[in-house]
Amino acid sequence: RTAGFYTAQVWPGLRLVSLNMNFCSQANFWLLINATDPAGQLQWLLGVLAAAERAGEKVHIIGHIPPAHCLRSWSWNYYRIVSRFEGTIAAQFFGHTHVDEFEMFYDEETLTRPVSVAFVAPSVTTYVNLNPGYRVYEVDGAYPGSSHAVLDHETFILNLTEANAPGATPRWQCLYRAREAYGLPSAFPADWDRLIRRFQDDERLFQRFWFHFHKGHPPRQPCRDACKAALLCALRTGRSADPGL
Repeated sequence: RTAGFYTAQVWPGLRLVSLNMNFCSQANFWLLINATDPAGQLQWLLGVLAAAERAGEKVHIIGHIPPAHCLRSWSWNYYRIVSRFEGTIAAQFFGHTHVDEFEMFYDEETLTRPVSVAFVAPSVTTYVNLNPGYRVYEVDGAYPGSSHAVLDHETFILNLTEANAPGATPRWQCLYRAREAYGLPSAFPADWDRLIRRFQDDERLFQRFWFHFHKGHPPRQPCRDACKAALLCALRTGRSADPGL
C-alpha cells in the first residue's frame, strides 16, 4: 500500500519477494531526487533476506525491470545484496525487455565466480515485430531441504505468420526447452556462465540463441561482430554501466 513492494511465504521454506522496479527505472525522472534507495526498498529487502537467512528460507525475487537496466547506483547496490545473500536467493525473475535473455551475477571480489542468474522472460506482447511468448519454469519442489532452484525452463510462442494464414487457427507451441536446446547439464548459474563462453566460439549455438532471443522471429539483419559482442556483454552483467564486466 505504501510503495508497491511486498513479501509472501509461498509455502514452508520458500519466500517470494516482489520488488517495485519503478524505483530503479531510468525513465523515472523523480529519481533525480534520490536514485540510491527511493522508498527504502533496498533497505527493506536487506531485512527480509536477513530474516529469511536466519529462518533457513530460500527466496525467489520477482520484478519487472531487470537490474542491469536500472539506474547505476540502485543497480550496483542490488548487485551487492545478491552477492551477500547468494545462499538465500534461489532464483530471480524479470521481464520488461520483451525478448528472451538473462543476466549474470558474479562474486564482487573477483567478478569470475557466478553466484546467481536473473532470468528475463519474453513478453506476451508483440512489441516490436515479435511473436507473443510466455515462459514456464521448472523449479525444485516443496520438500524439506529443497534448493527451490530453477531446474529448467520452457518457452512457448504463438507464430503470427502461421496464425494469420487464411483459415488458420491460432496455436501456441513450445519453441524450446533451455537445457535441451543449449546442452546444459543443469540450470545453475555456473551453467549459464559457461554457456556465454560457448557462445563466443560456437557460432551455430549463438545463432540458435539469437533465434530464441527474438521468439522465433529474428530481424533480417544477422547478429555478427559488434552486435554479438554487445549482446554477450549484456548477458554477463547484472548491473548497469559496468565496463569491468
